[in-house]
Amino acid sequence: MTRLIVLISICLSFAPIARADDRLVRLMAPQALVDSGLLKHLLPRFSLKTQIRVQIVTAGQAHDIALGATGEPVFVGPRSTWYMQVLAPEHQAVLRFLSWLDSDIGQRTITSYAPGGVQMFMLPLAEQALDAGVVFDGDAALGLDLSRRMCGRCHVVRDDERMNAIGSTPSFFVLRTLENWVERFQTFYVLNPHPSFTQVEGVTEPFAPDRPSPIVPVEITLDQLEAILAYVANLPPADLGAPLQHQ
Repeated sequence: MTRLIVLISICLSFAPIARADDRLVRLMAPQALVDSGLLKHLLPRFSLKTQIRVQIVTAGQAHDIALGATGEPVFVGPRSTWYMQVLAPEHQAVLRFLSWLDSDIGQRTITSYAPGGVQMFMLPLAEQALDAGVVFDGDAALGLDLSRRMCGRCHVVRDDERMNAIGSTPSFFVLRTLENWVERFQTFYVLNPHPSFTQVEGVTEPFAPDRPSPIVPVEITLDQLEAILAYVANLPPADLGAPLQHQ
């Protein structure tokens, strides 16, 4: 969210103006975004941390921040990029909200929203990576072997092994149809349910002694993940007919 950091810096250059409602942020959001459930997941967590209330308002009502189709990108999904415009850069509560969104916990709160186990929103860096064209240096043949050993107990990783996985878990071919598949694979270890049984060498913290992995853990290195990405990049996306829709 580099551009959001710039936006915060610009906002901080304004002299603060006292407001009677300095513990309130008025956020204008389209109904489609409200209906997605993300804001209901996101805003209470911000309020709990800061004691600042965020009130969702509709178009035409007074607001401090607007989410929509213009401004700076803040998150992506499903199948849309959502942008932010700041109309009250002098408002201290607004600055707190922007800073929280750009923090590690704010970004994890966005990406952790996964109703029914399906992650619905990613950070805009996913779009940037795809637009730039991603090249993986890993060994695709090794990636196939690693995918079968590490991922094949839950996911279908080869077309001729459709009976060897959990039926409710998307195959690699289905995941390849998603616009943000690169980001999903690169950060799979933070997406549920993976954190409970996955260890990435030099990246993830060891399991807490009182919360061990419920199954035989997946232990992987970043080089092995690069090999898996090289393999997945060569897979044909599943033919789903109409565009994949998240419910």
